Amino acid sequence: MTFHSPLRVVQWTTGNIARQAVRAVMDRSDLELVGCFAFSADKVGRDVGDLCGLGYDTGIVATDDVGALLATEPDCVLYTPLHPNIDELVGLLEAGVNVVTTSEILSGRTMGRANRNRIETAAQAGGATLFGTGMNPGWSQLLAAVAAGNSLGVGHVRVREAADVSLFVGDANFDEFGWGRPAGDPGHPADLERASRTFAEGADVLAALLGIDDPVLRFTPGFAHATVDLDLPGRPIAAGTVAGIDLRWEIMVEERAVAELHSRFVATRELIEGWSVEHGYRIEVDGDPQISITVGIMPTDLHNLTVDSMRDLGLRISALPAVNAIPGVCAAAPGLKTYADIPPPTARIS
Repeated sequence: MTFHSPLRVVQWTTGNIARQAVRAVMDRSDLELVGCFAFSADKVGRDVGDLCGLGYDTGIVATDDVGALLATEPDCVLYTPLHPNIDELVGLLEAGVNVVTTSEILSGRTMGRANRNRIETAAQAGGATLFGTGMNPGWSQLLAAVAAGNSLGVGHVRVREAADVSLFVGDANFDEFGWGRPAGDPGHPADLERASRTFAEGADVLAALLGIDDPVLRFTPGFAHATVDLDLPGRPIAAGTVAGIDLRWEIMVEERAVAELHSRFVATRELIEGWSVEHGYRIEVDGDPQISITVGIMPTDLHNLTVDSMRDLGLRISALPAVNAIPGVCAAAPGLKTYADIPPPTARIS
């Protein structure tokens, strides 16, 4: 397949992730924004710069006309809704357009076999590639695999994420986690397993990078409870109910855990169980030598720190792995691909 230079990109939706993704596309000389899809009628006809808070007009206006967007001959769609629409993805892939997404797709495990087959069939028919990522799950699994490449006799690889999410616990991506549910609620572990299904796909990606085929996964949940009533933005939590969530997705080989994704989120530091969190990410490789990498994410301007700037930072590190993967995805073979199938994405320094 022949691609344009620079690569032509369509942004799909204009929500929170898109605000960071569009900024990143505009910053790369090898990418060109040529269109934007908007769900909402009130966004149609508005400049993408206005919709995404760039502070300037791009000359690209949002539309809900898919045919018009395909007529721009995009090399890639940057697909960033919170949840994926399989019919939309199939249509794009069948039309021969590569798709990079932050929308809960990495390995395809949780979309079901029928939808996975639809995606693969469409991708092969159109000669196009679908790739999903984010910070975690996503880019952090790539970093863990790279770290493991410097150790002999690796027995276990761990990706840890810890965050105090009290300022953002009301965000839609936390809706299904069960904040504020009663202690000991018998249905909560199963619901949390479903809610964290994207982390299962992240475990699949890590397994593929480590050469583990058809991984068997084990999920272990944990809960902590508030000592006082919490009046949090968009999500009040009563004393004694769930205010801390622990997720552990392990990769099993012959009933032995060989790798894991472990995330701990707290909505307060006042927890009955006394949990502590150090905000950030840590990679740990058990081998010879032992390897650990701490990934600290800090804003550029510490003197003018606001809730909005911290939220933007979190969105940026979710969007940038997707944007920077576009060249590698466009060059990849057709199908649903992961970090095991493309060159490591990085920034373009100019």
